[in-house]
Amino acid sequence: MSWAGFKKTVNRAGTTLMQKTGQIERTIDREFEQEEAKYRTFEKECQALQKDSKAYWDAMRAMTSAQARIGETLSLFYGGPDQNSDGAMAEHAYKRSVDDMDSAFTRELEVPYRTCISEPTGKMCAYFPIVNEHIAKRNKKMLDYDSARSKVKKLIDKPSEDPTKGPRAEQEYEEAKQLFDLLNDQLVTELPQFMDLRVPYFDPSFEAMIRMQAKFAEEGYEKLSGVQRYFQDHVRDDYAAGQLDAQVEGALQEMRELSICGAN
Repeated sequence: MSWAGFKKTVNRAGTTLMQKTGQIERTIDREFEQEEAKYRTFEKECQALQKDSKAYWDAMRAMTSAQARIGETLSLFYGGPDQNSDGAMAEHAYKRSVDDMDSAFTRELEVPYRTCISEPTGKMCAYFPIVNEHIAKRNKKMLDYDSARSKVKKLIDKPSEDPTKGPRAEQEYEEAKQLFDLLNDQLVTELPQFMDLRVPYFDPSFEAMIRMQAKFAEEGYEKLSGVQRYFQDHVRDDYAAGQLDAQVEGALQEMRELSICGAN
């Protein structure tokens, strides 16, 4: 930091402190404050969207991988001599289905998801540091403006013996006001425009996500529906009636009657 920059930083820190103690009046711009509040909400939600969209992809990838591992484990359970039973045939069909879903998820959806959702969200979030830099610069110029205004007011209330101080303070005030007004007006004008563009910007990403979710769900339903043909027609009705629970409890009771599972 240059010496001039260091002096400005010190002066601004002093101005901030004096504003807190009520010695220097602070500029209040309600219009800017309202627009900044809207922008901060959008910034926060957009960053959350970026985080959640990554979490969604990771969760979907974890789910398909877990399904594939379940299929692999079940193949060990049904790996006995009776490979033609309904259960064994259903397991083979299930394993093929989940393996296909696992490989297809990465092969068919990874690039579209990254291109249509992850990258656009990341690009939007990349604008925030640039906008924040302009807001920070505006706030610094506001401190310079408030300090210059305070000096002019003090010289009006108590004129200096040096006749050059007044005109010099007036010039510094006008320059500070001009710089502050320029940045402030720019932000008040462009922040709403930036916010208004968020919907048309995210519309294609939203549509792409819905289409990808629908594609994954439809293909998953189609593949897993094929597994159901290996089960008897009454299985679903038995489940709804609670009869399958009785079958499970019966199998558990038989396990309990084994000496290795029974109570000592």
